[in-house]
Amino acid sequence: MVLDKKNIPQWLVHTLLWFTLCGLLFYPFLTGSRTLPYNLVAKLLLAMALFYLNYYVLVPRILLKGRMWNYILLSVAVLLTIGLFTSIAFPPSPPDDLPRLAGRMRQRGENGPGAFRFFLMTTVIFAVPYIFGTMLKVYTEWQKNEDLRKLVEKEKIQSELQFLKTQLSPHFLFNSLNTIYSLSVKQSPDTSEAVINLSELMRYMLYEADRKLVPLGKELEYIKSYVALQRLRLSDGEDVFLKISGEERGKFVPPLLFISFIENAFKYGTDYNGKTFVKINLSVDQESIHLQVINTIGTFKAKTKSSGVGLENVKNRLNYLYPHSHVLLINNDGKTYEVNLTLNLKNYELHNH
Repeated sequence: MVLDKKNIPQWLVHTLLWFTLCGLLFYPFLTGSRTLPYNLVAKLLLAMALFYLNYYVLVPRILLKGRMWNYILLSVAVLLTIGLFTSIAFPPSPPDDLPRLAGRMRQRGENGPGAFRFFLMTTVIFAVPYIFGTMLKVYTEWQKNEDLRKLVEKEKIQSELQFLKTQLSPHFLFNSLNTIYSLSVKQSPDTSEAVINLSELMRYMLYEADRKLVPLGKELEYIKSYVALQRLRLSDGEDVFLKISGEERGKFVPPLLFISFIENAFKYGTDYNGKTFVKINLSVDQESIHLQVINTIGTFKAKTKSSGVGLENVKNRLNYLYPHSHVLLINNDGKTYEVNLTLNLKNYELHNH
């Protein structure tokens, strides 16, 4: 085992365990016994060997493999055998005041209750570090599996996040290019605006989306460019409302945090005949950001699944980035689809510092 920062706590536990056991075993010697208890040294070495046999072999290969009863029976047999062996091989050393206790020992008898209690005490001495080693190994393996689970979950969310950052919806890009082409054919003055908006979106995707945090102002400019480009491709029967209020200076958010909800509203709330609308309200105050997106629900059924990440992945991203610091409410009444997202900036800062 390499001694590094991650292993220091475990090494400290091992060290404290053996210092404690040494103190218990050598207490008589440390408090005045005139002879070194070599039998206790042998017991300590045997206890250490038993501890690590259990820690590195028995627990991983039997208990953690699901064979609990096999492990329990084997452990009881091992501890009783070790206790009996050491009781016979290393009987208690004669105390310094043997003359005073000789009569009492003769009354109990050589194999009387004193010998049995010594056997029990010896077995318990071995059982304490043995059981502690079992608990320590089980906890260590549980912690390792928990860390691995969190790592896998984090990598999964990070991959989904990277996918979101690097993918511009083909549906949106195709419509945007068609819009620009139509405007150019008509020689519309809006052509240059459409090209500028699309270039701003692409620039943000390429150069800002890889950052952990971006200024809120840049994220809002991205949303404005996106909505402006969407407006150019929509007909007069489709109304788009965008309202941004509050002070964004000094505030930072993960990039592309809101766009999935907005893109979803345009994709499923405007691509069909009839009177439709998309309403986007984003308000900022000192400690929170609130996003509300409302759109009509299309009467058609999509032929393909969404090209972007789904709402479940967006929820996972929010749970990862803003644990206990966000509230997401989604309501679908059959006619309109409404998303309300509130981010608690104060709790987010506390969580990430």
